[in-house]
Amino acid sequence: MVPAPLPRRFHEVLVIAAHPDDAEFSFGATVARLVDEGARVTYVVVTDGSQGGEDPTEPAEDLAARRYAEQREAARVLGVTDVVFLGFPDGLLADTPELRLALTRQIRRHRPDLVLTHQPLRSLQFPIGASHPDHLAVGHSALSAVYPDARNPRAFPELLAEGLAAHRVAEVWVPGHEHTDLLVDVDRTVERKVAAILTHRSQFLGSSDPRADVQWVVDRMRGNGKALGCDYAEAYKRIITDAAAAAGPPPPESRSGDQVSVAAR
Repeated sequence: MVPAPLPRRFHEVLVIAAHPDDAEFSFGATVARLVDEGARVTYVVVTDGSQGGEDPTEPAEDLAARRYAEQREAARVLGVTDVVFLGFPDGLLADTPELRLALTRQIRRHRPDLVLTHQPLRSLQFPIGASHPDHLAVGHSALSAVYPDARNPRAFPELLAEGLAAHRVAEVWVPGHEHTDLLVDVDRTVERKVAAILTHRSQFLGSSDPRADVQWVVDRMRGNGKALGCDYAEAYKRIITDAAAAAGPPPPESRSGDQVSVAAR
């Protein structure tokens, strides 16, 4: 079955994630689909992932090196060959000019038409892990880097000296949570997402069945798929950066999953 079409064709995609494994959990099946449809996808991983372990005696640099290797392997499973690690300390991110500069540099360097990144808003409906402080910080800084920093030639003038001209990103997609207005059909790529997640072996050291541990991810995609009329879907809030005005909230009678699915198609 031919998947429901994406809103438009994308050529360059930048995924901005707080930690190793965030890209796979949040966007993995969509990333694989974008690659399959001809987009070049680049990962930017902001932190070193050194707090993502259960053994307090393991040296931070050892854990970070292991997580970097796992991230590269996971990216390859999805067809991503370019992974950039910014190396900020895990667990300590804030929406700062330093982080905005770093992300603006990557946007101007890779010149994406689509950015996938974290929600900048704390969800009070989804599990608390969806609103990790590092996710919120990256979401804020990434959106600020998209607008106004990356497109404003007067922002961070040192980037012009590096040969990085201003760039306008067309769209940003963030996990939809309670703001979902775009569902992406991922029937053909759901298993690659799961396989990519499972390459992060450091995150499953105490598990007897890592595949069962991530069943909730599959179940969530299955629920999204029902709303779209397919088996599996990933859910986003779609931000069109040059839209003249927001559409505003839908009327109460059009807040059903069926209405979202029509908008997504």
